Amino acid sequence: MSASDKAGNGGRWRGLVLPAAAILLWWALARAGVVNSALLVSPAKVAETGLDQILTGKLWRALGASLAREFTGFLIGTAAGLLLGALLGLSRWFNRLAGPSFNTFKQISLFAWIPLISVWFGLGDTAKVVFLSLAALVPVVVNTCDGIRGTPESLLEVARVYGYSRAQTLFHVVLPAAAPAIFTGIYLALIYSWLATIGAEYLLVAGVGIGNLLIEGSEHFQMDLVIFGMIVVGVVGWLMNALTRRLEQRFARLRGAAQ
Repeated sequence: MSASDKAGNGGRWRGLVLPAAAILLWWALARAGVVNSALLVSPAKVAETGLDQILTGKLWRALGASLAREFTGFLIGTAAGLLLGALLGLSRWFNRLAGPSFNTFKQISLFAWIPLISVWFGLGDTAKVVFLSLAALVPVVVNTCDGIRGTPESLLEVARVYGYSRAQTLFHVVLPAAAPAIFTGIYLALIYSWLATIGAEYLLVAGVGIGNLLIEGSEHFQMDLVIFGMIVVGVVGWLMNALTRRLEQRFARLRGAAQ
């Protein structure tokens, strides 16, 4: 094993130190009865509740419903964001026409749209998907537009020297140069839409989902269920982050090999 590999493995293990210390402190406080046991349940109680949620299938139903909404909203928002970002980045006329309106739109807090969405689309899954689409839309548009407009002039000059058509310049010069920024926008859209999923389920009619798990625990004062739900949200977000980073690294290697 090389020194760099050892350093990388050490870095990954160091990342577990803080969570492990937090769990030990949590266990010690609960064990000592320093705080109200109804407010800070023990790690063992949370683990017991989590195991029950897993074995009874409640967790999988809730997680499946939340992920279905999340990925639907993510795909819709990303597709619309790529189209709008490309138009803003490629067309000066369209940028002058729609750019100021989009810049105003992106300044509006995401959660400020909930009252309007609930009136237009109700409180069910359609409203949640619309909300998640908005969460995914903005980062994709911004990064796609900036990536396209940030194409180095030297690359465009080379394309002109070689007599590239507009389509060839777009597909062989502009999009490859903008790919890192576009991927960053998609990555942010995935993370933002997952965070927005919990907010949508909490603020709109929950139905089945992780948000409903948190609401149920809060309403019945089951802190073990609330804490378990928060852990699930964090773990899923971490997995999404790790997966997208791995895909980004693989994509970068493929681009390097192609070049």
